[in-house]
Amino acid sequence: MAGDDEALPHPGEPEFNPFAQLPLFGDLAKALSGQGPLNWDAAKQFAALSSTGGEPEANVDPTVRMAYENLAGIVEMHVRDLTGIEHAGARLELVTKGVWAQRTLDAYRPLFTELAAALARPAAPSEDDAPDDPMLAMMAGLSQMLAPSMMGMSLGSMVGRLATRAFGQYDLPIPREGAATLLIVPSSVDQFADDWSLPVDEMRLWVMAQELIGHAVYSHDTVRRAITSLVQRHVGAFRPDPASVSEKLATLEVDQSDPMAALQQAFSDPEVLLGAVRSHEQIALAPVLDAATAAVLGYVDYMVDGVAARLIGGDALRIAEAVRRRRVEATSEDVFIERLLGLQVTPALVQRGKNFVGGVVDRVGEAGLIRLFGPGALPTPAEIDAPGLWLARIDI
Repeated sequence: MAGDDEALPHPGEPEFNPFAQLPLFGDLAKALSGQGPLNWDAAKQFAALSSTGGEPEANVDPTVRMAYENLAGIVEMHVRDLTGIEHAGARLELVTKGVWAQRTLDAYRPLFTELAAALARPAAPSEDDAPDDPMLAMMAGLSQMLAPSMMGMSLGSMVGRLATRAFGQYDLPIPREGAATLLIVPSSVDQFADDWSLPVDEMRLWVMAQELIGHAVYSHDTVRRAITSLVQRHVGAFRPDPASVSEKLATLEVDQSDPMAALQQAFSDPEVLLGAVRSHEQIALAPVLDAATAAVLGYVDYMVDGVAARLIGGDALRIAEAVRRRRVEATSEDVFIERLLGLQVTPALVQRGKNFVGGVVDRVGEAGLIRLFGPGALPTPAEIDAPGLWLARIDI
């Protein structure tokens, strides 16, 4: 029949082209051309969708704002007194989950752009490449065409997912350049207090202490620049893996009645979407970044406990245990954005930071911790597990 003849491939054409009946891909290629390594419109749209579930968000209640403002001055006074850090104050800003997601995307746009650019670099040719395979060639072209949008969708979704859990700005413990405000998501704080039967005002105090101390740490140029440089080196050292999408597709059980659903399933895996492989440079850098992250988190946790003990009393320990249990119980999907940025905030890393800070305090007292903020003072991988070595190096 004529219809059957039309369905047969002509000589010289690929035998199989699942997108032959999908002319939208031609239009899509035109629409996506020239968008750069990362489609920011897609990132913002998916961050909004992931953080809010597509539902409108109510503004923060004015009475909640007043409650935080009444507590902020008290917390800041104790943070300054306990840490001894003189730093420029930051304005407290209460936001919704959706706003937190959008502001976080904007704050880390340079890092995300550097990540996308690293993954957009041409991969080294492989002996196993088969350029004459029309299916592989088609998938390579499709992957290249969709990469900026898929990168935006993936990063936006991950930031949006983090926004559903975040209490404040430093739930992602990376400096924000020029941050003059501290973002807190009061709906998440209050919901957590309700879930764990914790006093709401005391939970708010605890979160404000954590945010103010995080801001105090990163107000030091030496620490901010050191952490930022390490994270930038990590994201810039990703290498694309052109085989990742093909390998994923090869393992799929394709439903012939809905091949597009199978494709969507493949692209729902962030590791495949990003097509990233850990490079030798990242493997070498990881212990250095881990040590620096452990020291910062250990310091923040120690000081938060001190401020909370002053302001909250007996419930401070309950709140700390609940929050840190929440950190430990986070799923891999919850913390995928941390992994992309090189942050392995595992229970073991948190314990290393706690042991380091405790070791310093035992030897020279709390006053010795201020030396963490000097030039080149963050501990090395060897020093994070042996605070005596760190003290000897900085000559306390």
